[in-house]
Amino acid sequence: MQQATYEDATVILRLYDLRREDKLRKARDWFIREFKASSAKEIEERYPFGSEENAYMRMVVSYWEMAASILVQGIVHEELFFTSNGEMLGVWEKMKPVAQEMRKAFSNPLLYQSLEKGAEKLKAWLHQNAPGAYEAMLARMKKR
Repeated sequence: MQQATYEDATVILRLYDLRREDKLRKARDWFIREFKASSAKEIEERYPFGSEENAYMRMVVSYWEMAASILVQGIVHEELFFTSNGEMLGVWEKMKPVAQEMRKAFSNPLLYQSLEKGAEKLKAWLHQNAPGAYEAMLARMKKR
């Protein structure tokens, strides 16, 4: 793999700056600790449109979809991205059970596609470089 560049580092630092914004930070904290849904209907019931929780969910998922699209399109060095953006995988794991249903509900097969592809790339990278890390993350998530 090619060496990361200063431009890659700038992209990573900019993504980090965006994550530090107060409202997004609050939304990320809520999402990781509280978001649980196994269907689109459950999302509608638990986090109805117009609620703060729905806004938080959309904010977190759209942030990671955007960040993953930068990765998937090859705009940023993969390994540099992976070493500082593990949260993306946790967000995908929480969205994975509802992704297909949400794609159908919105008639959009592209919904969460970058997030899914980016998370799968990160998962494969972890299996190769940190065996057991993915499984440990899943175990921690199940305890919450």
